[in-house]
Amino acid sequence: MADRGLEGRRAIVTGGASGIGRACVEEFARLGATVTVADIDGDAAAAVAAEVGGEAWQVDLADTTALETVELDADILVNNAGIQRVSPLESFDPAAFRFIHDLMLVSPFLLIRAVLPGMYERGWGRILNISSVHGLRASAFKSAYVSAKHGLEGLSKVTALEGGPHGVTSNCIDPAYVRTPLVEKQIADQARVHGIPEGEVVERIMLTETAVKRLVEPREVASLASWLASDHAGMVTGASYTIDGGWTAR
Repeated sequence: MADRGLEGRRAIVTGGASGIGRACVEEFARLGATVTVADIDGDAAAAVAAEVGGEAWQVDLADTTALETVELDADILVNNAGIQRVSPLESFDPAAFRFIHDLMLVSPFLLIRAVLPGMYERGWGRILNISSVHGLRASAFKSAYVSAKHGLEGLSKVTALEGGPHGVTSNCIDPAYVRTPLVEKQIADQARVHGIPEGEVVERIMLTETAVKRLVEPREVASLASWLASDHAGMVTGASYTIDGGWTAR
């Protein structure tokens, strides 16, 4: 018999049209959840939603003013949407820094704020924050991303403490570099700031800290996310789960 452990659950996955988000959408749907694919690319969100029998939500998550009044009803929220900018601190564009924090820290706060009342009323909920190894460790030239992910880790823990008495858990997943369009877009910038050829970026920059010398696959992140979203993980909260090939073992 097929595993339908999320049957009857409603999930929202941000950045759900590609990469880690899409893998989570597909895995949750396979397990029986009805999934809302939230993405700035409305056409891509609609296509993925059609594939899994879910719903599409075209949304600009960096428009945090609009999110202040959004009304959401879901059992599972996956805060996944994100971007990356690679630049030295002294030349980092302040507007880009603020944009990354709005997208990757302020919007998760606002979405959590929107879904918690319904979760509290039902006495069950799962908040999954797709953080990063950079939520636990720093790397040069990524001031906005690293600080936003560190903030997301703290937000997740506060959510766990407040949500616990109401049956709501909150956890972070912290992967190393994942084989996604987000990582592929970094290669040129990484080559530029480190002064190396683009063909050497994966081996010399992205895999240098890991014991397992390969990129993480999106489906590996989705597998952990689906377990954290299940009834089996009811006592797991306020945690940060690494999928980093041994990076943080150093």
